[in-house]
Amino acid sequence: MISLRDATPHDGAALAAIYNPYVADTVITFETEPVRAEEMAARVSEAQESKLPYLVAIDDTTSQVAGYAYASKWKGRCAYRHSVETSVYLDRNQCGQGIGTLLMEALIERLRAAGMHALIGGIALPNEASVGLHERLGFKKVAQFEQVGHKFDQWIDVGYWQLILPET
Repeated sequence: MISLRDATPHDGAALAAIYNPYVADTVITFETEPVRAEEMAARVSEAQESKLPYLVAIDDTTSQVAGYAYASKWKGRCAYRHSVETSVYLDRNQCGQGIGTLLMEALIERLRAAGMHALIGGIALPNEASVGLHERLGFKKVAQFEQVGHKFDQWIDVGYWQLILPET
């Protein structure tokens, strides 16, 4: 069973342990150096200071963090204040079990309650799992930038998926 809770800076080491294999082995993230636990803790604090959700999924059988999802500011200018970028990462041993969906559904509900309007997911391509997750949740592809990232001696395209939340 999986339970969700708000992340805290104390989760920094667990978040780094999930994230760093993506840094080291994939083009899913464009970071190229491992992220220290302290940096992940700072990222959690930054989201909280911005009043944006940062959620963790806990595997109740092991009490370990199985994944996380968060929102960050899309852009810094004031008119963008109702738009956020969403991100989700799973422990690679936990993929395919519905945890990403659970996290993203909860994140979307938190963002809806916070009055957000446009949710944007940037996806390094190809990434069938992430595209499938976003599209199942109602995100629509709105853009693709060609060869904007370079990692592991290859150029990488990035697609953007957007979900507009209806006004309440």
